[in-house]
Amino acid sequence: MVEDTRLTAHPIGESAPCPLPLAFLDGVQRWEVIAYAGAAPLVVATVAAAVRRREGKRFSTAAETRRDVVIGRPEALELAGAALDGWETRALMLEEPPHPVADAVQARITVERERAECELEAGKAFRKRDAGWLIVDGTLTEVPEWAADPKMLGVIKSHASLPFGGPELEAYLQLPYAHRTSLYTRSSRARAQVYSWALRLWEWEGKDLLYGLIRIEAAPTEETIARADEISRWLLQERAPISTPDMRWDRLLYGIHDVERYLKARN
Repeated sequence: MVEDTRLTAHPIGESAPCPLPLAFLDGVQRWEVIAYAGAAPLVVATVAAAVRRREGKRFSTAAETRRDVVIGRPEALELAGAALDGWETRALMLEEPPHPVADAVQARITVERERAECELEAGKAFRKRDAGWLIVDGTLTEVPEWAADPKMLGVIKSHASLPFGGPELEAYLQLPYAHRTSLYTRSSRARAQVYSWALRLWEWEGKDLLYGLIRIEAAPTEETIARADEISRWLLQERAPISTPDMRWDRLLYGIHDVERYLKARN
């Protein structure tokens, strides 16, 4: 714990817009198996990332990257020959014999890595030109300079791992609407340390424990502790509208939704 001696639910008050421009970073990926060389699949993927900056009510694209890649075992790429002219290729260097399912799993991992690299490129390109607030869809801990940046926030919608156990876990998962938890930091294999807290965007009673629950990451500074309520009010203001056609709408911020919609329209 870096705030309070035990996990505590803090009311944050009414939502409020950030008085400064906000920028949002996210990426998308699309991939499919288009051919086989024996049992080895050949995968075509498009990955893209963008930063969309909002000033007032107007969004503009501040940075964007895209990659079109073909992924497969070296022998599959070689057999495709001239059909791959103009495409970037990524070879799967696997020791096991070809397998249509196992190779596809490795291809998907490669696609996710390419997407992460695109997001990193877009974020760094934006930061070179703009020192304002940047909200990232995902963790900051894999990029040390992002984790230390006082005007970057990571927003995590998934809860594959939970930070507490016992009564504290119950308090974490039963966080009321418009409340945040105490700030804490986690010991992990991540490359950089951040301060984290959970925020409830919507009423969860009658639904499930994770409904409307997001985790925020920010630089491990005294300023983060002092501004946690203010930042939480900004994010509460950014809740995606209920009409958003997304299964994750209860944990989705409108600015992130705008980036995804923009990229899908272009890719």
